[in-house]
Amino acid sequence: MGYAQVNGVRLYYEVSGSGRPLVLLHGGFGSTESFAALRPALLARRRLVAVDLPGHGRTADADRPLRYETMADDVAALVGQLDLGETDLLGYSLGGAVALRLAIQHPRLLRRLVLVSTPFRRRGWYPAVLAAMAAQDERTGERMRGTPAHETYARIAPRPQDWPRLWARSGELMRREYDWSAEVAALTVPTLLVFADADSIPVGHAAEFFGLLGGGHRDGGWDGADRPASRLAVLPGLTHYDILDAPALPAAVLPFLTHPVREPT
Repeated sequence: MGYAQVNGVRLYYEVSGSGRPLVLLHGGFGSTESFAALRPALLARRRLVAVDLPGHGRTADADRPLRYETMADDVAALVGQLDLGETDLLGYSLGGAVALRLAIQHPRLLRRLVLVSTPFRRRGWYPAVLAAMAAQDERTGERMRGTPAHETYARIAPRPQDWPRLWARSGELMRREYDWSAEVAALTVPTLLVFADADSIPVGHAAEFFGLLGGGHRDGGWDGADRPASRLAVLPGLTHYDILDAPALPAAVLPFLTHPVREPT
């Protein structure tokens, strides 16, 4: 574990295991601890590099706006500093948006991409979820004191008093419109999309996302020869809030990372 100085940010990361690297990016208000349930299964096959995104966990807030694009540049710089080479990347929710931007902005760094509970446009979230995101501010952060996320933040953050500020800055980020459909359609990195069947993102958006990646347009063929390079998994009986802890998640992720996938032509 340690820190890397990248783009004016002292970015915290942890490395464990051996083999091909897999970078893990947590969701909003989370940290490397968010992957506790997922780590054991992944460690059997991968060297894990878990990162605390700016303002989260052990990485202090930076004196700049919170943006998916700049955080993607930060993680890309970390991959370069650690000399990871062509790597695999898994991001969840907020971390998924950062991972998607990294794939768009730095495609040569990635071998495979896994996005968990991540939309490609802001309005991919359910309207009620968008409204809750838009309302996030310092007062919301104060109301969230005492939650498991706050207790972890208070224990590990370099400035625990920044908890309300994180909520305000996250709210400002989540109010910004974005639609990355054209850039997603141009991606060539094999991508696994994973959603819960009761996610904060409609299953219809998941299908549209998969379609942009070349999936869902034709029968895969009896021998699978016409399958797309990317894949879609909708995990049953789960939500946006418990999908990271579900055994079904590594069961979906590991075959994608370890088995041959037809590369795009």
